[in-house]
Order: sequence, then C-alpha cells, then structure tokens
Amino acid sequence: MKVLVDAFGGDHAPLEIIKGCRLCLERYENLTITLVGNEEIIRKTAQEHQLSLEGLEILHAPDILTMEDDAGEVLKSKKDSSMAVGLRTLAEGGGDAFLSAGNSGALIMGATLIVKRIKGVKRPAFSPVMPTSDGPVLLIDAGANVEARPEMLLQFGIMGSVYMENVLHISNPRVALANVGTEDHKGGELQHEAFRLLKQTNLNFIGNVEGRDIPAGVCDVIVADGFTGNIILKMYEGVAKELMKRIKEMFYKNLKTKMAAGLIKKDLYALKQYYDYSQYGASPVIGAAKPVLKAHGSAKAEAIVTSMKSVIDFTANHVNDKIAASLEKMKSGKEEKTD
Repeated sequence: MKVLVDAFGGDHAPLEIIKGCRLCLERYENLTITLVGNEEIIRKTAQEHQLSLEGLEILHAPDILTMEDDAGEVLKSKKDSSMAVGLRTLAEGGGDAFLSAGNSGALIMGATLIVKRIKGVKRPAFSPVMPTSDGPVLLIDAGANVEARPEMLLQFGIMGSVYMENVLHISNPRVALANVGTEDHKGGELQHEAFRLLKQTNLNFIGNVEGRDIPAGVCDVIVADGFTGNIILKMYEGVAKELMKRIKEMFYKNLKTKMAAGLIKKDLYALKQYYDYSQYGASPVIGAAKPVLKAHGSAKAEAIVTSMKSVIDFTANHVNDKIAASLEKMKSGKEEKTD
C-alpha cells in the first residue's frame, strides 16, 4: 500500500511527521510512504535531528499551506503546496491514500474538488471518531457542510454506518440524528425530513440523540449537519481537556492530594488515554473518491502512527467501494418502489 503523507501539515510539521512516518515503516508491513513537501527542508530537518529517510520517498512541493490560510488557497495561490500536490497525485493514481494533519477546510475543499466524490455522493463529510463510556462513536458531519439538505444527512448515515462496520468492526451500528430532543417531532424542517428518510432505510436507526447523551455511548454514528456537528466536536474536545486539567490541579493541590494521586497514578493515566482523541487515529473525509484522512492538527509522532492505522484499515477494507454499493442499493430500492 502506498500512502502519501503531507509532511507540512499540522502544528509540529515537518519534524513530528517525519518521526511518525519513520515509526510507521517499522510497525506496519507492506507499506510505502511518500512524504510530500519541500524536499530541501525535509532533508535538512532529518539531518539536524539524525533521522534516517531510508525507505521514505519524497515528492517535492515548494509551497507551504498554513492553518491560517483560506481553504480556497489550496486551489489558487498554494496549488503547489504539500496538500495540493498530494491530493493531485492521489487523484492521478500516484498513491492509494492521502494523510494530512493540515488545514481542515482546505483538505475538505481539496478532497471534494481535486480528488472528487464517490459516484452518487452528494457531499463528502468530515467524520471524526470520538470516545464515549461505551466505546467509539463516529460524528458525521463535523464541519465540512455547514448547510445541509435532508438527503445529505441520509447519505451521512449510510456512509457512517459502512465505516463503523468495516473499520471499527461494529456490527449493525446504531445510527442517531443529532437533535434538541429525543422525541420524533423535535427539531426543525431539516431534522424532521432527515428523520423520516433515515427511518425508511435498513439502517439500525434509533432516532434522535441529545448532546448530553452522546458521552454515554447511546449510539455508534451521530448524523448531523456540519454546523451542528462542529459545535458538538469542539465542545466535546474542550470539556474533556478542561476536565483533565481540573483533575490534575486538584491532585497537585497539596501533599495529601499528591499522595492520593500517587496511589491512583495508573488509573488517572488510563482515564486520560481513554479520552485521548489520538487513540482512534485519523478522521476520514467520507465520500471522497479515494481515501483522504485527517490527523489532528497537534499530532506528534505516535499520533501519526495511530492515524496511519486508520488509513490502512480504511483502504484495505475497501470502504469506498462498499459505500458506493450501499448507495446504489438504496437508489435501486427507491426505483423499484417507484415502479
């Protein structure tokens, strides 16, 4: 499997990206990695930190796309950036998948307009996996489509279900619609129509889910428009980060609490790891014609290794082919009912 990696995406690029890719070659078999980015800087960074580039291919891309750049720059002034070159190379068949920790908006735009969409997909969706008390949950969409139509939410449910079945191996995943209440009649026009469409499918649709119930793990796939989904994601991350910060402050308050912390140190570390975003790897841009995945912007070497596992699983399990088949099956079923 050949994976193209954005060497200049993320807060710790290119050093941590190079380190992570070095580890990936050691831990995963039958893997070829191409670092996409400014070759001179990549080689200089590796030399300065005594990192071997043996086994790593380099695809030169002179421009650097920052987190502050407008998403559209990936198609305009930064079309020779590591992200743009990587996506074009993927679209042209020069790799099996693309991984980036860079600008999320630019990645979504590039995946949609450069790599294109799976046949039948109305809009690709940003789909992070989040921890809950009962295992992982996929949030789709988490920001790619701020405005959405009911039929888009229907497809999100189908695509999210396929991903959870084939990558995280959750049988018959429970699909829920993010809403302001669990009752069938709650929400606005978008939620009402999306609810009706989802209920007509063969998905394991369990109805609406409120934000407060998500951490309890009541579902496996959360369907939302990008505006709602992004708020859920950012609030989720923020509360988890603040909670762990407060727990740490509490245990370092005085000698007594420090002693208590020492007694449950392993348990505290396990709790922190359980709610660490990086344990579930990269977030797929579900619906793109070829595998495009997003690592967290603050990802360091170990997070790149976990993200690569997501890339491998997504690609090896032919998730895109299964999404296309599911959408075609749904379309055929509608046509039969119409006839």
